[in-house]
Formats: sequence, structure tokens, C-alpha cells
Amino acid sequence: MSDNEVAPKRKTRVKPKLERPRLYKVILVNDDYTPRDFVVMVLKAIFRMSEEAGYRVMMTAHKLGTSVVVVCARDIAETKAKEATDLGKEAGFPLMFTTEPEE
Repeated sequence: MSDNEVAPKRKTRVKPKLERPRLYKVILVNDDYTPRDFVVMVLKAIFRMSEEAGYRVMMTAHKLGTSVVVVCARDIAETKAKEATDLGKEAGFPLMFTTEPEE
């Protein structure tokens, strides 16, 4: 190689690491005042569950104290939990849904 020629330099390309968004659980909290039929109705209306799936989630919360309803993105989880809790408040029941990150 002569002095005038320059060796081509290789450029390294850096691919940014994209992480999937963290998922959140919507949790149904059991109480002793909200009727079972109303809870199933809320699960059907807000979370688009079938009658049978809603009943199973409601009974799990009834027996164990809490039950995971759905796992989804944070904004969706918080929105659905708020809608469901507000629906219970409008009807005069202490129905409560919470969200927490999935491990």
C-alpha cells in the first residue's frame, strides 16, 4: 500500500435492545357485601369473560381472598381495574380491583 491510500474502516452497527413492556396483573379482591351475580356481570362487561370464566374467577376470589383476572400492559390493566371498581361504586358496592406488576 502506498502512503496516499487509506485503509477502509469498518463501522460497527449497534442494534438497540428493545425490551417488551412489563406486564401487570389485574386482581379481584373479595369482599363480603358485593353479590356474586354482580361480580360476574362486571367481569363479563369489563373483561369480556364468558359466564363460566367469570364465575370461576369470582369463586377463586371468594375462596382465596383474591384472584388474578387478566395479565396485560400497564395502561390497559389500570384502565380496566378503574372501570370495574367504578362500576361497583356506582352500584353502591365495595367491589375492588387492583393492579400489580407480574414477576
